[in-house]
Amino acid sequence: MTNARRLTLPAVLLAALGFSTAASAASATLDKIKNSGEITLGYRESSVPFSYLGSDQKPVGISIDLCMAVVEKLKTDLKMPNLKVNMTAVNPSNRIPLIQSGTVDLECGSTTNSADRQKQVAFSVATFAGQTSWLTTKASGIKHVAELKGKTVAVTQGSYNYATAQKINKDEKLDLVFVQPKDQAESLLMVRTGRAVAWFEDNILQAGLVAASPDPSALMFLPEHFGGTDYYGLMMPKGDAGFKAIVDGAIKEKMASGAFTKLYDKWFTQPIPPNGQNLALPMSAALKARVAKPSDALTD
Repeated sequence: MTNARRLTLPAVLLAALGFSTAASAASATLDKIKNSGEITLGYRESSVPFSYLGSDQKPVGISIDLCMAVVEKLKTDLKMPNLKVNMTAVNPSNRIPLIQSGTVDLECGSTTNSADRQKQVAFSVATFAGQTSWLTTKASGIKHVAELKGKTVAVTQGSYNYATAQKINKDEKLDLVFVQPKDQAESLLMVRTGRAVAWFEDNILQAGLVAASPDPSALMFLPEHFGGTDYYGLMMPKGDAGFKAIVDGAIKEKMASGAFTKLYDKWFTQPIPPNGQNLALPMSAALKARVAKPSDALTD
């Protein structure tokens, strides 16, 4: 037998057995899923419209839809039509530890892909592109970031934006007092009730909660934006190429077929549950570029 035939035969056998290249790659996560017959997805409770609780208290959102596409691909690639799906609530503080410990296999949330986080976990190809901004109340009278000087501001626990907010504080000599609510919903509540004068976060996360709040017209964004484009992705264990290939493959299939764009429109430009609010946020040029050429790169 020639060397070429020796190299080719395993691939032929795998194809005959029905395994995809991705599924057959070494993967601790895929082995765990195959052995247990189940996968655990992490969801957020208030990250509108990515992952949040609907009127029936079950998680909904575009990240949930994408994760379920991954589940369907796993069922096909692993030949596991009865794959069980477990759902576990996560928050900014525990989402990375739960992925690292194997408690959660795939996070279906609103997590920014960053260089620091890539040292701990892996991300799918980008599923959203956003910017950070300050949200305040019209009653505060604040119109620009400079007017935050000496004030108490909120940055959600575990948010990637905390370091950026600290840099702004230092660079602009604002002498800010930081408080760190446990999630986005509590951050907005602190602003609405005056316990913090402003909240620094990804603008889409803010927009979702503002649209669903009792008094959206009482809230306003400050005009300044900071940093470049932040790319979100589904978060998963680091160093698991086989599992990542399936996750990325499911998303890329959606992007190539046009289904991803339809999902985006469903969650960002049309009324969404539970109250029928419309975020009215068309797809950005940055995300359109990633849909055309999927990537998990941090920058363009």
